[in-house]
This record gives sequence, C-alpha cells and structure tokens, in this order.
Amino acid sequence: MTVVEIRIELKKGVADPEGSNTRKTLESLGFEGVASVKTVKVFEVDIDAPADRAAEMGEEMCRRLLANPVIQNYKVTVR
Repeated sequence: MTVVEIRIELKKGVADPEGSNTRKTLESLGFEGVASVKTVKVFEVDIDAPADRAAEMGEEMCRRLLANPVIQNYKVTVR
C-alpha cells in the first residue's frame, strides 16, 4: 500500500475569503499579530500500487477532479 498526499492551495493573487474570515475571527478572539491565514486542502489517499504508479495516479486525480488549475496549485507527495 502506498500513501499519496495531495496538497491543494490557491494560487498567489486569488482571493481566499475563508482564510480572510478566519484571520478576522482570530483577531476578534484576541490573537494578535496574525498577518494572514491561507486555506489548504490535504488529501491522503491509500493506493494499492507501486510508488511511481501511485504518484502518477495522484497527478491524474488532481487533473481530473481534485484541483482547478486556473486558480489552484497542487503538489503530490508519495510517503
């Protein structure tokens, strides 16, 4: 079994309303000095395949479903 970690985040310059709202809420709760908060999605996928094939499958999952290449970057890591 191969574990593939897929990390998806917004590209630089793309608005992140969830991150902005979280930063504002943290500030209202008294957390000082929080300059920014960015949201990131992480998927951990167990794949019954060798590491090289699992990495290829992770890339294909991103291209076909998990990531929007117009506004998101993704990184596939085999662990």
